Amino acid sequence: MRKRIMIGVVSSVVLVGMIGAVLFVVVKNDDTGGNNNKSKDSSKAQKHDAPTDNSSSSKPHVTQSDKIVKLVCSTADYKQKCEEPLTKAMKDDPKLSQPKELLKLYVKHAEEEISKAFNKTVSMNFQSEQEKGAFEDCKKLFEDAKDDIATSISELEKTELKQVSQRTPDFNSWLSAVITFQQDCVDGFPEGNVKTEIQTLFNDSKVFVSNSLAILSQVASAITTAGQQNLSARGRLLLSQTPISNHSPIDSLDQTDGLPSWINHEDRRVLKAVDNKPAPNVTVAKDGSGQFKTISEALKGAPQDFSGRYVIYVKEGVYDEQVTVTKKMQNLTIYGDGSQKSIITGNKNYRDGVRTFQTASFVVEGDGFLGMAMGFRNTAGPEGHQAVAARVQADRAVFANCRFEGYQDTLYTQAHRQFYRSCIVTGTVDFIFGDAAVVFQNCILIVRKPMDNQQNMVTAQGRTDRQQATGIVLQKCTIKADDSLVPQKDKIKSYLGRPWKQYSRTIVMESEIGDFIQPDGWAPWEGDFALKTLYYAEYSNTGPGASTSARVKWPGYKVINKDEASKFTVGTFLKGSWLQSTGVPSVQSFIN
Repeated sequence: MRKRIMIGVVSSVVLVGMIGAVLFVVVKNDDTGGNNNKSKDSSKAQKHDAPTDNSSSSKPHVTQSDKIVKLVCSTADYKQKCEEPLTKAMKDDPKLSQPKELLKLYVKHAEEEISKAFNKTVSMNFQSEQEKGAFEDCKKLFEDAKDDIATSISELEKTELKQVSQRTPDFNSWLSAVITFQQDCVDGFPEGNVKTEIQTLFNDSKVFVSNSLAILSQVASAITTAGQQNLSARGRLLLSQTPISNHSPIDSLDQTDGLPSWINHEDRRVLKAVDNKPAPNVTVAKDGSGQFKTISEALKGAPQDFSGRYVIYVKEGVYDEQVTVTKKMQNLTIYGDGSQKSIITGNKNYRDGVRTFQTASFVVEGDGFLGMAMGFRNTAGPEGHQAVAARVQADRAVFANCRFEGYQDTLYTQAHRQFYRSCIVTGTVDFIFGDAAVVFQNCILIVRKPMDNQQNMVTAQGRTDRQQATGIVLQKCTIKADDSLVPQKDKIKSYLGRPWKQYSRTIVMESEIGDFIQPDGWAPWEGDFALKTLYYAEYSNTGPGASTSARVKWPGYKVINKDEASKFTVGTFLKGSWLQSTGVPSVQSFIN
């Protein structure tokens, strides 16, 4: 035991030294003309998004700490606001040189900026009922944003230096969601001076969170490089030590069943055999044969301190109620008798004066949610405009064999990490939208007939900052026309998606695309908005609508190769430190 402790201590000391060495070598190379080019993506940032930093040009001498700060901030889009606080902090405390401490300090700055922004909104004067309602939504969204950034700081405190790179997907998810929640607040306001003022108030906080994501990337990279050098320096492993594979612990997972690697043993078993229903803690039945007649009552009756996964079984029936799984309801399973038998329904919609954020029939906020064999509907119809069937902001949310029915804005994949397996989603305009990191695998996406003056858009992804680890991935899906659309498919234009926000990111791969999708594939939002900054990609699709020969010629659109597409497979795109390994070292790849 004493020997193991000594090995651990020495390894940690060596790793810290290696990280310092990596940083030193990089900044030393910079002194001697080494490669220190900016990334291509960084140079693409628009002028109003990335302030020019000329602060270093006036300094005749640059210290070693200044160079470390510049390295840490090298991929940030807002370099001046990245470098200045860290440079000041290192001057105030010369011992502050550990990368994790620099990251933590900067995230705390971001937290302060968020609080400042919210405090300023409290004193604003909202006149119309729509503005007042939007502000009520903002209060909730700001609490969510503050929770996520507080979690980031708390977890940085608890995470050892050498584990930061493994925890990067978690921090990416939380910090990306902070930006999302702030933008959701802005989007709730009607066009006008108030919305512009709110947007302006959030500029600094968005900048600091964006830079936090960039610093995280650089720190994780330095730790990974140092760790690899540390392993090389240690030479062969002793027989008593556990061998380290070519993959990190979060990659050493059972990837053969097409499920996300972060699903644990029990949840994986349930998803692989949905018919094998888990024993419920409570049953909901409209006919009174269960403990509760409504799903909301069952949720309200769930114990606050339940250990493990709490399971609610919903018997066949149409449940006309607005159901919310709150943030306190974590690791919850809801399953039914089938996606067209156990159904949650509602009809709230934008036409009737309800804000999009509030129209969802079903809302999931509690992390670790698992939904199976359930249906979720919004019956407002195409005339209702924005009418959400389900809004999901929970981290590590999973849906299997579920059905989401609506027209415009059917499924709001709002934030964090989500996975949908063997689900059906129906709709017309932007019917899968939001800013989560989400993969739809083996799903059927059914495009319905919209109103006469509308066009169909399967997706509308909402990434507002290029540092966010978010995007919509459609893998091995079928994109088909509803029977109501087929007779008019030549008159009504249908597209794979359009860019809701500036850095919109959507990938369609290994999917079957119907002939009703327009040859150009993708539609603009308005003019040339986001066409240079979006990331739309296709890989190895089939079907009569899959040809890319006549696709849009936008700078942001790409037909990608296998290496590039591998970044968006489930194991790579959705992994995180909360993944529970099966012990089988393998990497998730493609279905075909």
